[in-house]
Amino acid sequence: MIETSPSFDIFITETSRLDQVDFDHLEFGRVFSDHMFLMEYEDGEWQRGRIEPYGPFTMSPASMVFHYGQAIFEGMKAYRQGNGEVSLFRPGMNIARFNKSAVRMCMPEVPEDLFMEALAALVKLDSNWVPGGSEAALYIRPFMIATDAYVGVQASKKYAFSIFTCPVNAYYKGPVRVKVETSFTRATPGGTGFAKAAGNYAGSLYPSMQAREEGYDQLIWTDAMEHKYIEECGTMNAMFVLNGTIISPETSDTVLDGVTRNSVLTLAKDLGIPVEIRKFSITELQEGLESGALTEAFGAGTAATIKPMSEIGVNGKRYPLSDSDGWQIVPWLLRELDGNRRGEITDRFDWNIPV
Repeated sequence: MIETSPSFDIFITETSRLDQVDFDHLEFGRVFSDHMFLMEYEDGEWQRGRIEPYGPFTMSPASMVFHYGQAIFEGMKAYRQGNGEVSLFRPGMNIARFNKSAVRMCMPEVPEDLFMEALAALVKLDSNWVPGGSEAALYIRPFMIATDAYVGVQASKKYAFSIFTCPVNAYYKGPVRVKVETSFTRATPGGTGFAKAAGNYAGSLYPSMQAREEGYDQLIWTDAMEHKYIEECGTMNAMFVLNGTIISPETSDTVLDGVTRNSVLTLAKDLGIPVEIRKFSITELQEGLESGALTEAFGAGTAATIKPMSEIGVNGKRYPLSDSDGWQIVPWLLRELDGNRRGEITDRFDWNIPV
């Protein structure tokens, strides 16, 4: 079946896989919805796009993405509302950040109105794939890769932009144990740390594997120059509650400007919770843990949402945080954020976009 929109065609699958999915036992990132969006860039412009049944690409082994790493992506979610409708959460911020990543990686920007139209149409088409439940959502993965078949170090002249979706439950099953990393580096000044470039994540795999062998779930990355200041936490932005104030490391060209981070800080200020956006040193972190002044710590990210840290390893010493059942700020923020996304409380910032 073929439908059309002003900007792309829609080819609807004849056989849905929806009845094959156990929505009560979803593994994050393993189950994919019926359709995807695909659009190619060549001859200096974007060609007409299409929504089609989810499936593999056919690509040349010489495609430049395989050799020189021109690849970017985003992560966002759609949520089932209390009234059964489906909404996207702050997609405009993700679209803007996607294009910021594209510029840094010498790739063409995707027109924002076309991006939004394709995103909304895809989620609406597969709206039955959006799960309900307190930690469930439809995860959305837009990405762009270089597809020119050429073995030479330069920016590709051809690209593929695609969006696919997958129903998910929680990324982390419970609170996370994290280790402050002072040897390996995630991003350097002048590099691509602020972009969601695929290579950023590839470089983190080895030190993250070592951390898991030590019993940790993730790393807290520190600055590349001195390894003195906190930057990110694995797939999340890191935040700390010190003397009742939320401390959020400032964003830079080495720290991703997270949408969930922005949402959490906006909510905190609106709720009257003190917030400081500044450099936060390992020394200050360790002193806060030892004195008890640091009472809560958490990561904030699209996949993880808000995830408490149950233990922080610093300079070879492990610091367990107090029982999270007694925490106040993290549960409060999570209730506000989740209630907003699921339409359970008033969307006073107009963050939800119905599809």
